Amino acid sequence: MKNSHIIVAGICGFTAVALGAFGAHGLKSTLTVEMFEIFRTGVLYHLVHSVMLLALSLSDKKLILPFWFIFSGIILFSFSLYIYSLTTIKMFALITPIGGISLLIGWSVLIYKAIRKSY
Repeated sequence: MKNSHIIVAGICGFTAVALGAFGAHGLKSTLTVEMFEIFRTGVLYHLVHSVMLLALSLSDKKLILPFWFIFSGIILFSFSLYIYSLTTIKMFALITPIGGISLLIGWSVLIYKAIRKSY
């Protein structure tokens, strides 16, 4: 199980870097400043939380629940921002807060498990 989590973390990190490069080199001149900033926010959260996934994967503790909430948050938060910034379809922007909540739940579960030492 640990190996598959490391693979997921690696894929997330890889895609964050690839999308960041794509945005910086391929989209900067085509998106409005506002949409480009939205895209960059997605990349920032994607990359930071990919590192968190790796840390959770490498931990000796049983932190599967926060791992999957944070992974879900990356998908819902960052990818909704990517799609919204590229299409300007508002429906995708409505998904973003759900991803943010998933990220917050992941961090909250991590805090709870640390306080309760239930890992």
